[in-house]
Amino acid sequence: MSNSIIPKTDHVFHHFIYTPLNKLLAKHQAVNPEDKVLALFHRCAVEVPAYRQFLEARGVNPVEITSFEVFRELPLMGKTDYMQAYPLPERCLGGSLKGSDRVAVSSGSTGQPTFWPRSVAHELDVALRFEQVFCDSFRADERSTLAVVCFALGNWVGGLYTTSCCWHLARKGYPLMVATPGNNKAEIFRVVREMAPHFEQTVLLGYPPFVKDVIDAGAAEGINWARFNPKLVFAGEVFSEEWRSLIGQRIGSVSPCHDSASLYGTADGGVLGNETPFSIAIRRWLADHPEAARTLFGESRLPTLVQYDPASRFFEMHEGTLVVSGENSVPLVRYHIADKGGVLSYDEMWNVLREQGVQSLGYLGLNKDFQPRNLPFVYVFGRADFTVSYYGANIYPENVTVGLEQPEIIAWVTGKFVLETRETEDGDKYLHIAVELLPGIEPVEEMVPVIAESIRTQLLRLNSEFANYTPAERQLPRITLHSFADSEYFPAGVKHRYTRR
Repeated sequence: MSNSIIPKTDHVFHHFIYTPLNKLLAKHQAVNPEDKVLALFHRCAVEVPAYRQFLEARGVNPVEITSFEVFRELPLMGKTDYMQAYPLPERCLGGSLKGSDRVAVSSGSTGQPTFWPRSVAHELDVALRFEQVFCDSFRADERSTLAVVCFALGNWVGGLYTTSCCWHLARKGYPLMVATPGNNKAEIFRVVREMAPHFEQTVLLGYPPFVKDVIDAGAAEGINWARFNPKLVFAGEVFSEEWRSLIGQRIGSVSPCHDSASLYGTADGGVLGNETPFSIAIRRWLADHPEAARTLFGESRLPTLVQYDPASRFFEMHEGTLVVSGENSVPLVRYHIADKGGVLSYDEMWNVLREQGVQSLGYLGLNKDFQPRNLPFVYVFGRADFTVSYYGANIYPENVTVGLEQPEIIAWVTGKFVLETRETEDGDKYLHIAVELLPGIEPVEEMVPVIAESIRTQLLRLNSEFANYTPAERQLPRITLHSFADSEYFPAGVKHRYTRR
C-alpha cells in the first residue's frame, strides 16, 4: 500500500493535537463555508467515481457549477439513489477503501444496513464537537474527568466513535480517562464505584433513555451520583427540558445548561452539531414560552437545538427537511438526511429572541460574563413520520413525554409509552396511551386518572392543534398501565417505537 496518505494524516492529527480549541474554531470561521462546499463538490466530481456517474446520469456538467447559487440547484444525494446504487469503493475519495481504517454500520431502520468507512483524519472534525462539549460545558480541560462510554460497542457508530474521539482529547492533553463498559449496567456501576472517586467529575455518554435507566438503577443500588459531580452527553433522541430537569435533580445538578449536552449525529455524517450552554438556555426558555417556540419553529413540540460549524458540516433546507454536505471517506454533497428541521444563523437567532423580549443572556438564565460562540443553529425534529393524527391534530410523542415527566408521576413510570388512536364499538375515536411502569411498581387504579389528566394538561399547553381541533369531551386520553418490559408493548431487546397507527 502507498504511504502517500500517512503524511497527510499525521499533519491533520498534529494540527488538532497542538492547536487550542479557540484557535481551531477561529480558523474555521475565517473560511467562507460556501466557497469550501463548492470546492468539495468539484473535488468529488473528479475524485469520486460514483458521484461522477451520479452527475452524468442527471445531465450535470461540473464545469458549469461555478457559484454557490448554482450549487444549490444540484440534485440531492439519497440513500436509495446514491448510497445503495453504487459500490462502496466507488463512493469513496479516490475510488478506493485504502484511505480508510475503520468502518461503522447504520442501523438499517430505513432498509438494508449501510457501511460507512472513515479515517482518523475525518474523525478529528467530529472530535472537535466533543471538545466543544468537554471544554465549554464541562471545563474538562482543567478538571480531571472520567468519561464512561455507555453506548453499545460494536459495529454501530455510537460506542467506538465516541470512544475514539474521547481518546483524541486525552492525547491532546485533557486530564481525561476513558472507560468503555458499553451498555452493560453492571460493568458501568463497577467502573463508577471503583474509578469515579479518583476524579473531579464523571461523564456518562449514552442514549437518553438508557442513561436514565443507569442513573435510576444505580441509585437503587446505593450509588450517590451527586458525589461524583456527574455530567451527561446524549445522542440519538429528542427529549424535553422537563426530562433534562428531572435527570438533573437525580444527579444533583445545579447548572442545567452546563451539566449536559446532546449531540446531533448520524452514521453517515458523524456528529453534525452539538448543544452548547447557549443553545440549551434558549431551549429551556422556549420550553417555558410555548407560543414563542411555535413562532420560531412552526410546531408545538420542541426540536433538538444545536450549534454547528459550517466549515465542517454545511446545512441547507429542502422542503422543511435537512440537507448536509461534508468531507468523509464517503463524502456527502447535498446529502438528504431527511430529518425534519431547519437552520438559523447566529444573528437570526438573536433577532428572533429580541422580538420575543429576550434582551440579554441574563433573560436566558446565563451569567452576564458568559461568551456564546458565534456559530449558526440547526434544529431537528427527527423523522417526520412518528406522529398520530387525532381529530386533524398532529399529536407528537414529545408532547406526551412532558405529561409523564411531572413530579407526581415520575416515581411510577419509565417514560416509555405507545401512542395510538382507537375506535369504540360505536365508531368514536379516542386517544389510547399504553404506559410502562418501573420495575417493581404494581398498577394501581388511582394512577390512571392522574396520568391521563397530566398528559391532557400538557397537550393543551403545548399543542395548539390539539387544543383547538379536539372536542373537549375527547381530549382526555385513555391510559392502560403495563408492567416493565411488557411483551406486547415494551418487549426487551427491541428498539422502542412511541407510536402505532
